Parts: sequence; structure tokens; C-alpha cells
Amino acid sequence: DETERAALARELGEEIGIKPLSSSHFMSLQHDYPDRRVAIDFYLITEWHNEPTGLEGQQLRWVKTEDLDAEQLLPADLPVVKALQQSDLGVLDCET
Repeated sequence: DETERAALARELGEEIGIKPLSSSHFMSLQHDYPDRRVAIDFYLITEWHNEPTGLEGQQLRWVKTEDLDAEQLLPADLPVVKALQQSDLGVLDCET
């Protein structure tokens, strides 16, 4: 019974310790894995409270959109990478 925005805020708090202050829906997609289909909504977070930290042991680092192709991302993330690279969002400051 959670809204998408509430789920986004909860997940970001649990995973990387931030509270989103400004967010906008970027895209939705479905991806078929061999054993399941997942539906994913992607949001752009442009303002937040606290410093992002891997609270569950995951490493975090800022990567420019043009360098995302070199990263080891999940197959479901590849359409998002392409959309980010084709948008005006590549000019966002990675050091926010």
C-alpha cells in the first residue's frame, strides 16, 4: 500500500542513507530474466539530504554518463544508460 514516491524514499534511505528532496520520474521499463520479469521505475534525484553511503556494504562512486558503458551494470539497466546518454542530463554535475 506504498506509493512509488514513498517506496523510493524508503529504499534510498535503507540502501544509501539519503532522503530525496527533489525527484522526477525518468522512465519505466520491463526486463525479462530467465526466471522472472521485473518492472522498474527510474527516478532522477536532483536534490537530497545526507551524503550517499553504501549502508549494506556496497561501494558507491560518481560516474559521468558518457562513462557508464564501461561499468558492469545489470542488463535491465542498459536501456536507462542509453536514455541518460541521449538526454540533456549528461551535463549534470557528478559532484553534487
